Amino acid sequence: MSFSSSRSAFARTPSTRWGIPHTLFMLLTAIFLIASVDTIRAEAAQPLVSAKWLSENLDASSIRILDLQSPQGYARAHIKGAVNTSYAQWRRTDANGLPKMLPDLDYLQSLIGTLGIEQGTHVILAPIGISASEVAVATRVYWTFKTLGHDKVSILNGGLIAYSKLSDAKFVTEPTTVSPTTYNASLNKDMAPNGDEVNFAWKQGVVMVDSRSEDEYLGKVAGPGQRAGTIPDSRFMPFDRLLEKDGQSFRFPEVSELKSIYEKHKVPTSGRQISFCHTGHRTSLTWFVSHELLGNKDAKLYDASMAEWAKRQDLPIAKPK
Repeated sequence: MSFSSSRSAFARTPSTRWGIPHTLFMLLTAIFLIASVDTIRAEAAQPLVSAKWLSENLDASSIRILDLQSPQGYARAHIKGAVNTSYAQWRRTDANGLPKMLPDLDYLQSLIGTLGIEQGTHVILAPIGISASEVAVATRVYWTFKTLGHDKVSILNGGLIAYSKLSDAKFVTEPTTVSPTTYNASLNKDMAPNGDEVNFAWKQGVVMVDSRSEDEYLGKVAGPGQRAGTIPDSRFMPFDRLLEKDGQSFRFPEVSELKSIYEKHKVPTSGRQISFCHTGHRTSLTWFVSHELLGNKDAKLYDASMAEWAKRQDLPIAKPK
């Protein structure tokens, strides 16, 4: 066989690796790498992470754990590498005198920068997990990050209590020191409708979900100097029904269980809806379940809630029977 014919024969015979033609091997490798990257990205964006996941990723430089305990609790014990942040830092009195509202953009950028967080940081929010209201601290801070377009944020399901049950749990007492960053973001005001926007939506028939207690919903109790009752035609679904108790900790149940709870309270799992409570704390948990766990991207949180609605005489209110 001549050199030319040998070269032609070689050209017709593809090179192989592990018995796989080279071209096919490279294609499969590319597909595998793309799938792996997508999987990593999907994990990083999950609304909830387990205690086991956190243990396995504890030393990753891409994550920042925010400990949501009181400063005293943080000093007693916290997860290795966690930075403490007070819940009060995430809620401020607004220009209208309404307490515990979403702070302005400049303030939030400064706060987040002092915690050593950058735009690409995967933030892990770690509540204690001891009650529904305490878990709502995490969902409220989570919502705040989302209003800034920060998608890499997750909540430790079951909180510190769930993490403490691991055999390899790493708790320390020394505070974590971080280098401040320059954090730049933009506020998505569409995620935080005001009273006029909520009223307009209500007139259009958008579903309203009251996350408060039954006595508040029925108008048996009210805030100081405020009208008692709820937004007319609201669906009643207390926020604490959306968690389950696992030993000493409260955690989010499976999606199938959450859907059953929504069905029981006649709250749809899709379509436009606005949830509210008194100052956007309790209902942040309702929003988290609707928007993040059930995937209803048309669900919104009314930050000022009944602190504004019940105070304004131009807005309708009702006492369900």
